[in-house]
Amino acid sequence: MSKNGKTGSKSVTVKQATLDLLRAFGIRRVFGNPGSTELPFLSDWPDDIDYVLALQEASAVGMADGYAQATRNAGFVNLHSAAGVGNALGNIYTAHRNQTPLVITAGQQARSILPLQAFLYAERASEFPRPYVKYSVEPARPEDVPAAIARAYYTAMQPPCGPTFVSIPIDDWAHAAAPVEARKVSREIGPELDAMKALVAALGSAKHPALVVGPGVDRAGTVDLMVRVAEKARASVWVSPFSARCSFPERHPQFAGFLHASPAQLSDALREHDLVVVIGAPVFTFHVEGHAAIFDGGATIFQITDDADAAAVTPVGTSIIATMKPALSLLLDMLPDSKRAAPKGRTLPPAPQAADPLPVEFLLHSLSQAMPEDASLVEEVPSHRPAMQKFLPMRGQDSFYTMASGGLGYSLPAAVGMALGKPNRRTVCLIGDGSAMYSIQALWTAAQRKLPLTIVVINNSGYGAMRSFSQVMQVRNVPGLELPGIDFVRLAEGMGCHAVRVSKAAELGEALKRGMAHEGTSLVEVVVDSAVPVLYGQKH
Repeated sequence: MSKNGKTGSKSVTVKQATLDLLRAFGIRRVFGNPGSTELPFLSDWPDDIDYVLALQEASAVGMADGYAQATRNAGFVNLHSAAGVGNALGNIYTAHRNQTPLVITAGQQARSILPLQAFLYAERASEFPRPYVKYSVEPARPEDVPAAIARAYYTAMQPPCGPTFVSIPIDDWAHAAAPVEARKVSREIGPELDAMKALVAALGSAKHPALVVGPGVDRAGTVDLMVRVAEKARASVWVSPFSARCSFPERHPQFAGFLHASPAQLSDALREHDLVVVIGAPVFTFHVEGHAAIFDGGATIFQITDDADAAAVTPVGTSIIATMKPALSLLLDMLPDSKRAAPKGRTLPPAPQAADPLPVEFLLHSLSQAMPEDASLVEEVPSHRPAMQKFLPMRGQDSFYTMASGGLGYSLPAAVGMALGKPNRRTVCLIGDGSAMYSIQALWTAAQRKLPLTIVVINNSGYGAMRSFSQVMQVRNVPGLELPGIDFVRLAEGMGCHAVRVSKAAELGEALKRGMAHEGTSLVEVVVDSAVPVLYGQKH
């Protein structure tokens, strides 16, 4: 569009208009796995936009997700009709739960043969990825494609961010279309003043307030603001259940710990607090059944969220809809200095002792010592997350990422995308043996590009989380929980990565050190004690 909002008269191809839009939006990489219906878009590919090849569509979406989180701009993904989108749906769902901005395009068969149910066509293509995309369309005319992609970008980037989808028939790219000029769309939403006054008054009168921080704080780049608010309020700080980001420094003296996804255990942890303020998170994400005493009225609950849906499902209390930067800035300005005694934070356990077979706690502590201070950790070890939270404290802003969906197969490709987005820092992927096999082909992309990425595979020869749940649920003889015989060193070397296996505690420190220093992508497979972790069987 021109500056007065009217479409310009100069005609270009749909493809050229789209590429010009990507440049205007600051999108310098396209992630994909090509099929026949994408070839006209990919032909004569320009030198100034990097095409990142993934060897499977779920990996392409995971890489774009990690890259988008690293750069805080939408990732652009090019998939293939129904078959490719179907392969990618798990990580599209994860991007939805992560609130990651993605613009996903998919090739559709030619319009002229769609009525004949052509081979590799998508029936009702725009419906396929719903409800896990914010906007989904197959434009009615070829000339409408660039405007649809522009709308998809603005929608993806608008808080709460998320993926969007445009289905594009193969013969649309060569059609003539008017160029579409990129526009500025503001993204911050200010809080209601009266609601903020009520929150400030509640914080002023509370005896034992708690702040529950969620991934929205880190996504917004406001962890430093969050720390200043907590220090001024002299409130304990907890992390919301299943937070996919690190929104508060975990060595801070006011950091109280991580809330369980069990209603009873979460309520028990917050029992001493008369005010609970949830910031950048739902109220609350649970994983198992139980009575949530936190909702019985013993504590006043406030919520600050940029997600109107999250506010709508909050069962009690006051929700303030706003983006994090204006909300936390105003809260910091309005809060008086508290005269409360500073709360005591959690006490970290002593360093675990080396032993053979290798305890996972010793591995996590050793990894904490080996990682560079500015490294980013991308994690997918659900059965070891409680141990990780004890022995691998994260520094805060832009230090930690995981899948908010609980769906495996995200973190390895996401770490590849993260390394692409942060080429001057080390990215570390901490992943279980079962999780790694969902998207193992992502190693090839990392190796081909010599990315500064270290993958640490925790090999306990099985699905540890499922072993734990089988004990909690008191079920026996469950098939499919054991994974013997996977050789990650050979798998990694076969795709061009440097790789080593560690099975002795004495070998671990040096192996991690070499892995972090390796120029390019390296993998360290660590064979650990296969003891079943306890996920919901204890109070804290």
